[in-house]
Amino acid sequence: MLLEVCVDSLASARAAIAGGADRLELCSALLAGGLTPYTELLRQIRHESDVAVRCLIRPRAGDFLYMPEEIEMMCAQITELRSAGANGFVIGCLNPDGTLDCTATARLAKAANSAGLTLHRAIDVSADPLQTYRDAAALGIDTVLTSGAAASCVQGVDVLCSLLAERDRTNGPEVLIGAGVNAGVIRQLSAALPGARAYHMSGKVELESRMVFRREGVPMGLPGLDEWHIQQTDTASVRAARQVLDDLA
Repeated sequence: MLLEVCVDSLASARAAIAGGADRLELCSALLAGGLTPYTELLRQIRHESDVAVRCLIRPRAGDFLYMPEEIEMMCAQITELRSAGANGFVIGCLNPDGTLDCTATARLAKAANSAGLTLHRAIDVSADPLQTYRDAAALGIDTVLTSGAAASCVQGVDVLCSLLAERDRTNGPEVLIGAGVNAGVIRQLSAALPGARAYHMSGKVELESRMVFRREGVPMGLPGLDEWHIQQTDTASVRAARQVLDDLA
């Protein structure tokens, strides 16, 4: 039973590893849904641990319809992160009609040079998740991260069930279940999705900023974002999920 934890800082990586994560998805800017991580952050993690790390390759927030220059940049990011110790990459591009852009995604896969590959949650906003899964399989992608085309994995059970059946029928990519995952959700889904064997979580808690002086009314990003609390992976949350998976195994 695989437990992948999504992290965007060294502190979160340490917490995830301490909690028993099998693999990290490394990114930056989780509040924006996750963007390509800094190479130096990967090097910091590599200095401390040989845990498996797959790096998200996403150059900006928003949709997954990319310009040619963005695809070029993503290929360069893959090359750089591969040289810094990434074991794999989390990728995906869509066409305007909601189908998987197989040409662009294949370019990213080629740049990864035989590293592990996850199709990210572009599948959840694609026109036909089952067909997108099949297209990903044809490209040699070994894992698909998905909520079942819903806001949370609990809401996406029906689609997840179909994807797991397709996995078993074709020996296709692993179905990595994400969005709202915690120990309780894993336990809840184990009955509805007995074939599930891979989960993705962030396990975040809000930590109070250590800043004493706080000037209010000057947001650093979108108005309403809170600069005085930091989101960080919680070791206890990861450990609890790990325990449930071990019990199920």
